[in-house]
Amino acid sequence: MGYKVAVVGATGNVGREMLNILAERQFPVDKIAALASRRSLGTEVSFGDKTLKTQDLENFDFTGWDIALFAIGSDATKIYAPKAAASGCVVIDNSSLYRYDPQIPLIVPEVNADAIMGYSKKNIIANPNCSTAQMVVALKPLHDRAKIKRVVVSTYQSVSGTGKDAIDELWDQTKGMYVPGQEVAPSVYPKQIAFNVIPHIDVFLDDGSTKEEWKMVAETKKIVDPSIKVTATCVRVPVFVGHSEAINIEFEEFLDEDEARDILREAPGIMVVDKREPGGYITPVECVGDYATYISRIRQDSTIENGINLWCVSDNLRKGAALNAVQIAEVLVNRVLSKR
Repeated sequence: MGYKVAVVGATGNVGREMLNILAERQFPVDKIAALASRRSLGTEVSFGDKTLKTQDLENFDFTGWDIALFAIGSDATKIYAPKAAASGCVVIDNSSLYRYDPQIPLIVPEVNADAIMGYSKKNIIANPNCSTAQMVVALKPLHDRAKIKRVVVSTYQSVSGTGKDAIDELWDQTKGMYVPGQEVAPSVYPKQIAFNVIPHIDVFLDDGSTKEEWKMVAETKKIVDPSIKVTATCVRVPVFVGHSEAINIEFEEFLDEDEARDILREAPGIMVVDKREPGGYITPVECVGDYATYISRIRQDSTIENGINLWCVSDNLRKGAALNAVQIAEVLVNRVLSKR
């Protein structure tokens, strides 16, 4: 039995990845539509060995369609997601618009797949922020064993999280450093990103944190456990694809680093690469195109009573966005739609 699936924002980085992953994972698609804004009308995108021409989102009728994967900004999502949902199509949204709505489930399938049943309140499911998604995959199996009290996380986030213009800016600025007269001033970011790091992602809030940092706090509480305390510092780095995170975890009870390593090795969606030697860890360039969240540098934190440090790396366009959305669709099909 196949399903009618629409990918909204099919010409963007995440939309294209959604199409790739639907094909790679052989999602049971009976019919597929690639939707985009009018200015992208007719643009060709790949779906497996097929080529699709984008259709106009504004005039698209979602009646009779089963699932819509949204990969457009919050402003456009606010207009079109309710229309799709009202027509009976289940929306899986990658924007931040619905993540904090208590009536809309926010899901990472390895962590809280059971929350899928809450979709029926508004016919919408939210996909978490890219930096949160990979972190909670690592936190959940450890939390189940020793209960997490507090998390301190510093992120090293790639420019693809901002979009194609940011990728171009990093590329052009890097080239411009070596070619006199071809220097490129910052436009996407407030400061130069080539050969630099920028401790600023999204807008600043009144307490001095950025919205990206706030998202990691709020989403971890919603997905894993509201009692977990989280403090985050989110940093943009000159990497094209792949987010990295240095995570310090404080538990209610002692958890040995060897047991933590064993737990993570057995956990869904995780690959542990943790050798205490040069190169015995994963870096962003090695995770590009992979489904897994990689964990390295697992070690005891001796400065607190029950602490563990670890390094977490994942392809942000995949697990941080497109893959997680497709995995949600798989859970929806297996637990809900197939039983209708």
